Amino acid sequence: MVTSNQDPVSFARLAAFDDKRPTYPQSLVELTYERLLSMLVTMRIAPGAHISIEALARQLEISQTPIREALTLLEAQKLAYKTPNVGFRAADLLTRQEVHDLFELRLLIEPAAAAFAAEKANDAALRSLADLAEEMSGQQTGNELAYAQFAEGDAKLHHLVAAASGNRFIAETVEGLHAHLHIFRFLFKTNATAKAVQEHEAIINALLARDPAAAGQAMRDHLQASRERMNLALEEQERTVAADPAPEDGRTRRGRTRRR
Repeated sequence: MVTSNQDPVSFARLAAFDDKRPTYPQSLVELTYERLLSMLVTMRIAPGAHISIEALARQLEISQTPIREALTLLEAQKLAYKTPNVGFRAADLLTRQEVHDLFELRLLIEPAAAAFAAEKANDAALRSLADLAEEMSGQQTGNELAYAQFAEGDAKLHHLVAAASGNRFIAETVEGLHAHLHIFRFLFKTNATAKAVQEHEAIINALLARDPAAAGQAMRDHLQASRERMNLALEEQERTVAADPAPEDGRTRRGRTRRR
């Protein structure tokens, strides 16, 4: 079973294979991480934008130290990047081609991972997956923080399924994609969470039934539905960009510098 030493602390809190979610209070770093995760996933911090630690410290009314530590956790998830002598910036959104390539890879790997998990996962791993899916079903509506927690839970669920496959190379590949939270950045303010909950339930039910064919198909259906939601979100974004000229600083709404 594979885990990552770079998993953010809230991932370990949201779900673990053998332990239930710990009770609060959270540490200041965990609270700061969740606030920044929410701002990044819902794009209150714009893609590609500079992240001012000093401004965040004033806004959140805390010192700069927990903000720096939280940003380091987000950097491990590829949601933020640190440039020497410049500081942190938010990651750019994926391009349409990157989204296409990402889903091609996921469709090759994750249905097989789910099929293997149905055969090989131990009962504790399946219980943890079921508990996480149930927890996520209560986060599908609410504020921006609840949405960010759902997105993080979705990433964890896919990682757990891959780890439960018993194949460390599959698990490392899925974990190394760092893609799930980026996907949810496109889908904010859509009904993606409600539909994803139903799709997750189908995957979990097939895993609990120890049905490899059904588990693989349920994962494939989930990924194809997610890809379709992404295509709709990308089309909407492209219509918005076409109707709205680039800002005066030469940056596009995707947070990237417009070529001249």
